[in-house]
This record gives sequence, structure tokens and C-alpha cells, in this order.
Amino acid sequence: MRLAVVCYPTYGGSGVVATELAQQLASRGNEVHVISYEPPFRFSEQPNLFFHRVEVSDYPLFRYQPYSLNLANKLIELVEEYGVEVVHSHYAIPHAQAAWMAREVLREERKLDVKLACTLHGTDITLVGKERSFFELTRFAIQRQDLLTAPSAWLAEETQREFHTTDHNIEVIPNFVDLERFRPGDGSEIRRQLGAEGCDLITHVSNFRPVKRVEDVIRGFAVLRRSRKAVLALVGDGPDLAKAEKLAQILKVRDDVRILGKLDRLESILQATDLFFLPSVAESFGLSALEAQACGVPVIGYHAGGLPEVVIDGETGILCPEGGDVCMGSLGADLLQDTERWQGMRTASRRNAERFAAGPIVEAYEKALCRLIHSGSSGGPQPAEDCLQR
Repeated sequence: MRLAVVCYPTYGGSGVVATELAQQLASRGNEVHVISYEPPFRFSEQPNLFFHRVEVSDYPLFRYQPYSLNLANKLIELVEEYGVEVVHSHYAIPHAQAAWMAREVLREERKLDVKLACTLHGTDITLVGKERSFFELTRFAIQRQDLLTAPSAWLAEETQREFHTTDHNIEVIPNFVDLERFRPGDGSEIRRQLGAEGCDLITHVSNFRPVKRVEDVIRGFAVLRRSRKAVLALVGDGPDLAKAEKLAQILKVRDDVRILGKLDRLESILQATDLFFLPSVAESFGLSALEAQACGVPVIGYHAGGLPEVVIDGETGILCPEGGDVCMGSLGADLLQDTERWQGMRTASRRNAERFAAGPIVEAYEKALCRLIHSGSSGGPQPAEDCLQR
């Protein structure tokens, strides 16, 4: 197959999933072109994988640069030059909309056709897409896709409810994890570097947007610190990081917080971690929670969104009622106090993560995309196995 994968390059789940899927598909012999305004986080060169930069106009007439138009134009060029068969958009706005615009031009002006697939990632539906200024365009764009996927049943149902897409089947394909990279390991050196020897190490990883509720992480950690000697590692960057630091100062736990920024080798921190905090209430899946579990780390979060499809409450972590940041800290402290239960959760976390091994999930994507390419062939849709052999 010849695919174009469109994604954001930033430190967040949608870009990571898109990039790692592109790399996996390329390693299986497909020609994959990744398109964004800069090389995505975790992108690395390999055979069959190519990066194309979208150059954003700086014409002085534009107060706000029309990125979606530049993206659509780049997609037209790629289809013409490389014979791209499917444009796979990750995150609906503006990627799915730009893909639709590109296809309209290709059909009308070039007599070429290209299939459109879109993987929804959460806030493109639950936050951005629901805004009045984006709602109609989001609804239109996703209904024009030939294939829609979502990483959780919760997000698929939320999309159908909010955007009335009940006539458009959404295929649920979960996110995956590299079980060789993310696995239990010796974290003693990292603990020493963080000054967490003899302490509990709590970790939170995100892009620090409001939806991640990082202030709840700080409040929960402050509660845990009342009964446990602990250090909190904050990994990533984003607009709410400064708020988190200020709140840590107010709650008098700032000396126990380590702000680490964006890390390429996240697994080294997770292998040293005792508990992972993830309190967002609209998590479509929780890739960071999956990576933590793969390293044998129990997850403390909220029973909301798609997280219950990834974290098994009471077995691989604890899911509190929404807004229970104090509850999150107290339950986390209780778990760490019960060493036998905590060790059992560590073992169960790794075992649970193995359900999300890359191989079968990437194959599900590959089959869905291949069926899509040949759905217009004579004789109708083909079995996936026959499709992949062509």
C-alpha cells in the first residue's frame, strides 16, 4: 500500500500513535509518507518511511496562517507524485477536512481518486470538535471519510452521540505499545538522579493542557505526601505546567516535584516509577497509562472516558470518581502501604499491557486500510488476506 499519514508532531498521544503506526506499517513493506509541519516526536528514518514538511505561508495579508490550505495542497502534490492510495488523518481538525479538500481537487481537476481514513483521538471530538466555531466543519469532515476508527468504544459512542454519525460505522482499534521498549526494568539509577532513593516515585506524563487536569495531580500528590515520603516526576510540557508548579509551591510540596520536560526515552522514568497519576476526565484511551502498565506500574486515575478500557480497576490500578483528586492521593498512599497488593498490581499491569501488543493491532489497521483501497475494485470488497497479498 502507499499511504499518507497526517498528524500533529507534538508531545501527545495522537502524534505518537500516528508516528509509531506509520513506522510499523513501513516495516511491513508499505510505502508510508508522514506529513506535518515538523518531524513528529518519536519519528525516526527507516526504509519505506518518508517525512514531508508542510510549509506554512507567511503572506502579510493573513493575520492567521491558513495551515489547512497548505496541508491540502501538500496532499494533492503527494498523491500526484507518489501515487498515494489512502490519506490517513490522525485528529479530525484540520487534518480530515484538509484531506477532503485535497480529494475534491484531485477528482475534479486531475481525475484521480484517493481513499480517506481518519483515526479520532479524543479532544478532536470531545473538546475542539464540540466548539461552536468548529462543530459543523468537524461533523462534515468526519462524515466524508471512507473509514473512521477510534481507540476506544467510549470515544466511538461519544462521536456517534455528539455528531449523529450512527449511519457511519466507527471501527474500534485500540492503541498499542512496544512491549520490548516498555517493560519492567532496574530504575535505581534514575531514582538516584531524581533524589528519590528511599522514597516513592510518582509520575505524570502529558502535554499539560487543561484537559489533563495536572492541578489534580499536584493536589493528589500533596495528600499522598502527608503519609508517605515521595517524589513527583512531571514529564512533558504545555500551558498548564506553570500552574502546576505554582500550586505545588502553595501546597508546600514544590521541593518534592521534579520537572523533567520532554523525554525521548520515557521508559527509563517509568521503570523507576511506583505509581502513575492520570486524572483527566475525557481520556479517549490513555496511551501513557498503557506504557506505564507495560513497565509494571499501577495507574491511579478517574473512572471516566476510555481509561476503564485500559486500566482494570482494582487489578492494574485504581479508578476514582471524577474530581476525586484527594481520593486519588489517599488511595495511592494506601496502595503503596500494602506492599503485597502493590506488587500484585505491578504483575497484573504488565500482563494487562500484553493485550495491546503492537503486532495484532497494527495488522488490524493494515487490513482495514487494505480493504478500503480495494473496496471499489470489481467484485466488491475482498477478504483482508487476499487484499494484503496483492
